[in-house]
Amino acid sequence: MKITGMSVWHLPLTSLETYHMAGGKTCDTVESVVIRIDTASGLSGWGEVCPIPHYLPAYAGGVAPAIEEMTGQVIGHEFDSPEATMARLDAWLPGHVYAKSAIDIALWDLFGKALGAPLYTLFGGRRSQTLPLYHSITCVAPEDMARMARDAFKSGIRQFQAKLGADSDNEADIARLRLVREAVGAGPIVYGDWNCGANRLDAIRVGKALSGFDIMLEQPCATLEDCAAVKTATGLPMKLDELVHDTGSLLRAWELGCMDAVALKLSKFGGLSALRRARDLCLHLGAKMCVECTWGSDIVTAAALHLGAATAPGSLLNVCDLSSYVTPRLDTNAPVRRDGRISPPAGNGLGVEPDISVLGAPAATFD
Repeated sequence: MKITGMSVWHLPLTSLETYHMAGGKTCDTVESVVIRIDTASGLSGWGEVCPIPHYLPAYAGGVAPAIEEMTGQVIGHEFDSPEATMARLDAWLPGHVYAKSAIDIALWDLFGKALGAPLYTLFGGRRSQTLPLYHSITCVAPEDMARMARDAFKSGIRQFQAKLGADSDNEADIARLRLVREAVGAGPIVYGDWNCGANRLDAIRVGKALSGFDIMLEQPCATLEDCAAVKTATGLPMKLDELVHDTGSLLRAWELGCMDAVALKLSKFGGLSALRRARDLCLHLGAKMCVECTWGSDIVTAAALHLGAATAPGSLLNVCDLSSYVTPRLDTNAPVRRDGRISPPAGNGLGVEPDISVLGAPAATFD
């Protein structure tokens, strides 16, 4: 099956509610880059990547030039498997994993369609019919965050991520976590996420003030060593995100004892091929996993759901339906949350087909 062309679209995705995070980061309208890989057989595969500004070593404006640089290593080649193609790309252009992520997802979509199988079958077989979701709550006034938590709880959500640090106010962060915890009652998982925006002292002060509450902390500081120190000082479990992005960083976090849970994100690792390897390592280490991506719509959501569905249920902390946080939707027939859970799409490959009328004309085509 020969690859004959690639197309690239730039699609603004607007958050249904602006997301405020520590360090002045916001997520309002951001650019998602969608790609399609075409073959001589008539099959096509879809990929997507949507970097949040100032979040990771990635930016939307860098995706298309990197893809253009790699087209000669994709177009005109016989397609055997996603991992074989990705190995060729890694040799040609080291790094740039966020741009490669979109290509890798599209290759897996194509691979599943060619084999006549949904992707979870190729990742080890379906282990769960439905997957637990978490709901991310923007960092605003504590009382408003508690209201958002109650609303999500009524919809069936039982895992809650409270963004912290947007106003650099420790007392407000303590109130945010306390009120969200009280709003959802005993049992549900609640964790506070600084997105690397706290120093060690402030994170410890907030954590120790909540020592009597069932709370988990997420990525408080900008180094693994500081995160480990926060966990030791507070005695609270720790979820990592930005600082774990490959095998080496996963192993280092595990050695430091600060990776009770970890966010495995497609664009951070470089697509489904790399994320599947990270998933398998975390299964071996025993860390709970959130399988998702940084941001995006139905394509990246579907990709993460397939890998999540093929993961041992006891090792999966949650997934995220990113497409429910933004507009427009790329595929209105894609899965939606029900009673706090979600299922992977039906159909071969990713099981989603973006609406061309939503995408419009491609920004670039390569053949």
